[in-house]
Amino acid sequence: MKKLLLLLAICFLANVNAQQSILDLVNQTNNANITTLVKELSGEQATTVGGSPVTITHRVSDNDNNLAANYIKERLEATGLTVVENNYSSGGRNIIATQTGVNNPNDIYIIGAHYDSVANYCADDNASGTAAVIELARMLAPHCLDKTLIYALWDEEEIGLRGSRAHAQALKAAGANVLGVMNIDMMAFDGDDDNDFDIDVRNIAGSVAFKDQIVAVLNDTTYGFNLNVNVVNPGTGASDHGSFWNEDYSALLFGESWHNNDKTTGYHTSNDRDNLFNYPYYYEMFKLVVASMATMVNPIFINKTVAQNASNLTANETSATSYQWVDCNNSNAPIAGATNQTFAPSSSGTYAVQITKGNCTKTSDCIAFVVLSSEDYELKNITVFPNPAKELIQIEGLNDTYSNIDISIKAINGQEVLKTKLDRNKPEVNIKSLANGAYLIKLSLDNGKEKMLKFIKE
Repeated sequence: MKKLLLLLAICFLANVNAQQSILDLVNQTNNANITTLVKELSGEQATTVGGSPVTITHRVSDNDNNLAANYIKERLEATGLTVVENNYSSGGRNIIATQTGVNNPNDIYIIGAHYDSVANYCADDNASGTAAVIELARMLAPHCLDKTLIYALWDEEEIGLRGSRAHAQALKAAGANVLGVMNIDMMAFDGDDDNDFDIDVRNIAGSVAFKDQIVAVLNDTTYGFNLNVNVVNPGTGASDHGSFWNEDYSALLFGESWHNNDKTTGYHTSNDRDNLFNYPYYYEMFKLVVASMATMVNPIFINKTVAQNASNLTANETSATSYQWVDCNNSNAPIAGATNQTFAPSSSGTYAVQITKGNCTKTSDCIAFVVLSSEDYELKNITVFPNPAKELIQIEGLNDTYSNIDISIKAINGQEVLKTKLDRNKPEVNIKSLANGAYLIKLSLDNGKEKMLKFIKE
């Protein structure tokens, strides 16, 4: 019984830690990023595609929406993910990015939205969903995932679900183990400010259970979401999730509350612009998307930052399976024996650490490190105390070998305001006569070395 209780406690703590990491991810959502994506996709503001300034005036699928497709492809490629075009017909282009799971690569989730439209602008339908998929990819791409996540932007939804149908059929033919498809279609309009949204499901495959997972995230008080779900069962099949139902896959529709007749007033016209958005509602909906999909695919969070002091480098990740320090100036060649969390370089150079947790390995940024001589190290330890100061400053950290120390204090404008010699037995300087402000103090040592310090007189 004691062993069972211990095991349950370990599992509970692991779940709490994972949950906390996902909460951190949710709190990192960038409202400015997703707003810019919406405005650029809907033509409200100019952007760049292929290095040239452009405006995406429309995404009409039967009237050449290649500019929008190229924009989506470039934004997904910028995340570092593997991106492919699925040209399933002469006019249809799906843009698909895949982030393969490191532990369970054959367990697949899909987050998708259609990017085509029926008129100019069409911000809610469906730049809102497309932007959410692209921004989620940017947020999750730096992390390893336990399971595989496919980011799908489908074409020709507005003329018969053609893009999603081609995708679903291809996955079925390949025997893909798709655990759930979250189709986002219009998620930014809340005309009555009630924070309601719909999840449309049917009793097909595991769709209801998939819905339950998202509702559980919504109701988790850890996140504090200000949203109310309407579960519509049987829900509409008139969006891209319907293509996956037809192939007996778990799927659902996530979006604003058509169930309560609260859909955008600009629907299927060029009046569908982002000035009709309820942006706080849209941001909250996106946070739920982030939390839900992260819960499904279970990101493996690795702290890639490195702390540095005068003598060593230390990886801030404390729970790694292994560490390997590498030489950035030698094509990231592994350094023999440098396999601890802390590394003390023997020579100056640029170094990084490869941090492994299970099957996930991430590499820190390269850090320039200078190996100090004994004299340099001593100089580094010299400081001014107190700082700020009112009447006296003390020079601390002086080596006993220094006997002749000249002091020059200059104002920030470069004017020398005080010049004296430091008494080695009483290493302090009277600054009472100086005006309040910031000063530079230069110590000239008898071995020819100099040390510059800054202090504040208050």
